Amino acid sequence: MSTATPILSVRGLVKHYPGAKALDGVDFDVQAGEVHCLLGPNGAGKSTLIKCVSGAVEPTSGQVLVDGEPLPTGTPSASLAHGVATIYQELDLVEDLRVYDSIFLGHEPRKLGGLLDRAQMKRRTRELLERLDHANIPVDARVGQLRPAAQQVVSIARALSHDVRLLIMDEPSAILDDNEVETLFGVVRRLKADGVGVVYISHRLDEVARIGDRVSVLSDGRTVATGLPADTPPDVLVEKMVGRKVEQLFPDRATASGGGADGAAAAPALELRGLARAPEVKPTSFAVAPGEVLGIGGLVGAGRTELLRLIYGLDKPDAGEVHVHGQRLKPANPRAAIRTGLGMAPEDRKSQGLLLDWSLARNVTLADLPRFAPRGGVLSINGERQAAAEQLRALKTVPDDADRIVRELSGGNQQKVVLARWLLRECKVLLLDEPTRGVDVGAKAEIYGVIANLAKAGLAVVVVSSEMPELIGLCTRILVMREGEIVAEVAGDEATELELLRHAVAPTDTAPVLEETA
Repeated sequence: MSTATPILSVRGLVKHYPGAKALDGVDFDVQAGEVHCLLGPNGAGKSTLIKCVSGAVEPTSGQVLVDGEPLPTGTPSASLAHGVATIYQELDLVEDLRVYDSIFLGHEPRKLGGLLDRAQMKRRTRELLERLDHANIPVDARVGQLRPAAQQVVSIARALSHDVRLLIMDEPSAILDDNEVETLFGVVRRLKADGVGVVYISHRLDEVARIGDRVSVLSDGRTVATGLPADTPPDVLVEKMVGRKVEQLFPDRATASGGGADGAAAAPALELRGLARAPEVKPTSFAVAPGEVLGIGGLVGAGRTELLRLIYGLDKPDAGEVHVHGQRLKPANPRAAIRTGLGMAPEDRKSQGLLLDWSLARNVTLADLPRFAPRGGVLSINGERQAAAEQLRALKTVPDDADRIVRELSGGNQQKVVLARWLLRECKVLLLDEPTRGVDVGAKAEIYGVIANLAKAGLAVVVVSSEMPELIGLCTRILVMREGEIVAEVAGDEATELELLRHAVAPTDTAPVLEETA
């Protein structure tokens, strides 16, 4: 690596919040033209660090230097003026704006007289999207109408609309499929070749060796390792992140419950019969047994999330039925689904699964409020707190203070709050859409353990995931979707990443295709 002055230097950075120390003396360098990967468990201080660098947060002490000169802190405009752009994990997009408006928000080109130059904005937006190999995204579309993966691309384009010299990317691949990740890596490599420094934050350790040059690790607000080569073995990185060796990430694989005393097969906990909604989901039929973890794989856009939304009743199907323990669910009625014993953790927990400015207690009890209002509809606040705290402690949520605000928790702990809601509700079937998205390796192992324990207790669990190793390590069976239909079923203990990807990408003569059942 070059001995030239780093494009970014962080020296002794400290950030105190009331009752907590988010950063406790972080040191960190990034050279021009390098991809520096930043690792650490949830709550390690990564988000606070990048907010300090981007000017969104004022550090308590320490320095941020760009090209050896102190960067004014607590001033986002100063960071942008020095060529420092940040793509946050929680995308900073306005859903009601059109794509081109969102990309140039705050620095819109104008004509003489001060009017917005929309023609220039659209032209430059198309150029940026072409640069990102996503010219298919309509520049006139509203951001809220785009899928999360497309919204991520728009956020990257927004950062690149500035004269970027240092680009900070917080979990940029979390909602992208393998093909889109390769496109993202192509963009990162071009930026690197242009001399741009990149800080790449990811929980996916395989990405570090593929895209990184050096690695630094944070833990408990401190730098525990810096400047490691990107090919450092994953086991070494994991040990530095969590302070212990993770011998086995996945628990013992779940097995479906057996039959009754007469030897008959157990009735399905969840059964779909020709469930469909054009054009996203073609007629789909399958059953999930009590105690089974069923995986659903496929590329982004294959219809996996849309299928879960149909099952849960968030969208109205064109045809088909959903049965939970033999009881037919009323279509497009999540309340009826919940009453029947169905729970769901959505893909985007921040916008769809949690009320971020509410307490942990209120988020956990949200699906079961009548339990705490037995007399005249008056809520028992103490009862809520106690019940929520019990579930949060069972999931090892940090912190487990039921009065804390959800927004203050790390991504992994926020996901535990969502799971705690359904543990409290004692649901019979649990739908999990990307349950470990944006979660560190230690928290992943804990969530896998929770899922396995739920299955052992007799729940049927359906897991949608873009991470094929996750499906293979966790699931009893894996269904692969492509273009809205299930095209293959593979046993979890026999599946390989190559086989799942082959089914997900395109039909082949050798790929077993599931026939639709009546």
